[in-house]
Amino acid sequence: MNENNYPKLHNAMWPGVVGKGPGSEPIIPFDTMLEKTAAAEVDGVKFDGVDLALFEHLDINMSDDDIKRLADKVGGYDLKIGSLVAPIWGGPAMGTKEERAQFVEMVRKSCHIGQKLSEIGIRPSGVVRIDSASSPTAWDADPAGNSKLIVQTFQEACDVAAEYGEKLAAEGEICWGGMHSWKTMLETLEAVDRPNMGFQADMAHTLLYTMGYNREQDRILPENFDWSDRKTLNDALKTLTKALRPWTIDFHVAQNDGTVFGSGSHDKTGRHCQALDPNGKLDVAHDAGYWLRDENGQLTKAFKHICWDGCMFPNEVMTRPQTWNDILATMIKVRQLHGWYEA
Repeated sequence: MNENNYPKLHNAMWPGVVGKGPGSEPIIPFDTMLEKTAAAEVDGVKFDGVDLALFEHLDINMSDDDIKRLADKVGGYDLKIGSLVAPIWGGPAMGTKEERAQFVEMVRKSCHIGQKLSEIGIRPSGVVRIDSASSPTAWDADPAGNSKLIVQTFQEACDVAAEYGEKLAAEGEICWGGMHSWKTMLETLEAVDRPNMGFQADMAHTLLYTMGYNREQDRILPENFDWSDRKTLNDALKTLTKALRPWTIDFHVAQNDGTVFGSGSHDKTGRHCQALDPNGKLDVAHDAGYWLRDENGQLTKAFKHICWDGCMFPNEVMTRPQTWNDILATMIKVRQLHGWYEA
């Protein structure tokens, strides 16, 4: 058995929420997600923690006593807490002055919760995740002007986050304007230019960056790409990760079949496949190394935990124990190949 104990292995709680609700299936309760996570076990290895969404499951306006109760609940399952998703969608980052102020306020509230969880001792690592809360179509109406607004909002959010000792990670996903291609994402990060601004790579989403979804001119893979051509895919992933890895401070292990999908109110984005989906285009454990190691093959150790992200699966799949064991087994393989040991 491989003895690597880092990075820690986390499960995301938001797949119980994202794509659920009206127009889709019911939300899977927070307690159910915790129970499924804690119950998963492969050869004696279990999940180390969870990453949380501060919406639906949890109240962004929770009191400090509520934060303590949350810590006690998660800790009761012998799990830690890692990264948090800020509920910023009510105020687009390229919106009106009032909307952008609301965005920053949601970041502030999220950072307060993060700081308290860290002080309690249940959150040894993690960031606060954000996106532009704006569509690529809306962004396309005025790329320069809208990018300027997004950058300004992110800078203000970073300055607030710094007061709480928090880092912000921008989610690389094709459904967020100004972040919908690898080049627009890189331009946004460089323009924000704050020491506590970084990138969150999700393997299911970043694969679509190579395909030029929502921004054809930034495609890396050739049109009508033959997925059996592994060398060309490897080269595309190397191009992508060389640009964005230096910014990466949060990482999601995931699988994708090269298509887009949306459900409920969520726009179409990279389809999260089950860990062992035969249609998956990624060699998950191998390809995670492009993010976890630099060009010389050295581990970056840029983050202390990695998280599985699998959104918009049917509830029947989500509540099946084997689903979580398969996910955990895949995460273990990533750590075996690209992990390290700390006493």
